[in-house]
Amino acid sequence: MQLRLILGDQLNAGHGWYRERRDDVVYVMMEIRSETGYVRHHAQKVLALFAAMRGFASALQAAGHRVHYLRIGDTANRHDFAANLAWLATHYGASSLACQLADERRVDALLASLPQQLGLPLSVVDSEHFYTARDEAAALFGSKGWRMETFYRHMRQQHGVLLDGAGKPEGGQWNYDAANREPYRGEVALAPWLFAGHDLRALWQEILDAGVQTLGEPQAEALRWPLTRREARAWLADFIRQRLRHFGRYQDALVHGEAWLFHSGLSFALNTKMLSPHEVVHAAEAAWRSDPTLPLASVEGFIRQILGWREYVRGVYWARPDLGSVNALQHSRPLPRWFWDGDTGMACVAQAVRGSLQHAYAHHIQRLMVTGNIALLLGCHPDEVDAWYLGIYIDAFEWVEQPNTRGMSQWADGGFMASKPYVSGGAYLARMGDHCTHCRYTVKQKTGPQACPFNSLYWHFLARHEATLAANPRLAMPYASWRKMDVATRQALLAQADACIRDADTL
Repeated sequence: MQLRLILGDQLNAGHGWYRERRDDVVYVMMEIRSETGYVRHHAQKVLALFAAMRGFASALQAAGHRVHYLRIGDTANRHDFAANLAWLATHYGASSLACQLADERRVDALLASLPQQLGLPLSVVDSEHFYTARDEAAALFGSKGWRMETFYRHMRQQHGVLLDGAGKPEGGQWNYDAANREPYRGEVALAPWLFAGHDLRALWQEILDAGVQTLGEPQAEALRWPLTRREARAWLADFIRQRLRHFGRYQDALVHGEAWLFHSGLSFALNTKMLSPHEVVHAAEAAWRSDPTLPLASVEGFIRQILGWREYVRGVYWARPDLGSVNALQHSRPLPRWFWDGDTGMACVAQAVRGSLQHAYAHHIQRLMVTGNIALLLGCHPDEVDAWYLGIYIDAFEWVEQPNTRGMSQWADGGFMASKPYVSGGAYLARMGDHCTHCRYTVKQKTGPQACPFNSLYWHFLARHEATLAANPRLAMPYASWRKMDVATRQALLAQADACIRDADTL
């Protein structure tokens, strides 16, 4: 008898394990407090994971597999992987354990310790999800500097994606990012997301009764996320049909009152493995090849996120075991209180935070250039930023969240992932969105009570990190502008920023 452990982010119905039904195999799934408590998660994240796990277990049982599922409130649940597996091994007379490769170092180490803890052999198989092996990106780069564009082109060639008959990139370019940076001014109608509206009030009560601490709005009466592979496939088809056409053009846009725009919303389904990245990439490319009116820039931009960025980030995660502790800029301040309630006068930040609390979601520009930008400008400790991003987003698992937060958002890795910090003043936010017309602050003012905080904080960031960043060629222009300012102007900007930092909770 063998116990096979299935983790909550391993809901891959196409895995080789399930091709045959065996009486000598019991699949084990468990909802445990050690996984709900290592960081404070969004209520919808806990709800969606548990509901999707339960649905997956039921599907396995319906297909004839033996499944032992431990719910969060079961009295027999020890709320620990090893403790639960120990009594289950005794209960079933199991002589071995098996698992799929975990995606997080924390869980990977825990699983590796099971043979010694339980005295049973453990076999590990691949999760059969990603395009790449854990160490594939590291092998590609070796001692050379890591850059996503190099990796992305390699992946396109290796897997024959968006290539013409001669093996060249379709359209003659590898990357159409420059065409995908337009603000949205209502030129085309927004398409509603395909929401399922699951009634999970009973499950939510189980979670509350178990004492799980969460953040954000549960929306348990109508949870609007795909919870099965069938629903995830419907979401993919709906995105291809209704939003892919405009995704690229408006992927960086910020719109007051709009959380979704033309984004896909597929990351939860992908990161729990209900969807395969291969089928997502194939669906987007097939749509373009069958419909010549689909903009290549949109299709390429979407595929780049899946085939390029997602796989690249995973490679960075496994190549950098120190990533969770890096703090290159030595930032130390706490997150302002409005990261937990969205009660700030900065309209762009308020919407990004409130939307995150309401939906367990924000699109990538809200994460990078709004909440990430303000946290970096204020000098918040990357540990706090890391925990916030990992907890609040429904798609946040450490392998994808940590490199994005530590590397891209907070530049805590000192430039391993991004050649410059992603910071900006108010002008960028005004250019990419319309929040400024709804804001307490005035985006064109740099000092004074109505001045947009992003403006002075931007110059303060550059000034306090001049020794580290001034030689960066991508920052040559802003540093040149800083040095051209007269002393009084610079002092006024720094004083304004000091006040913003000191009174950050009241911004």
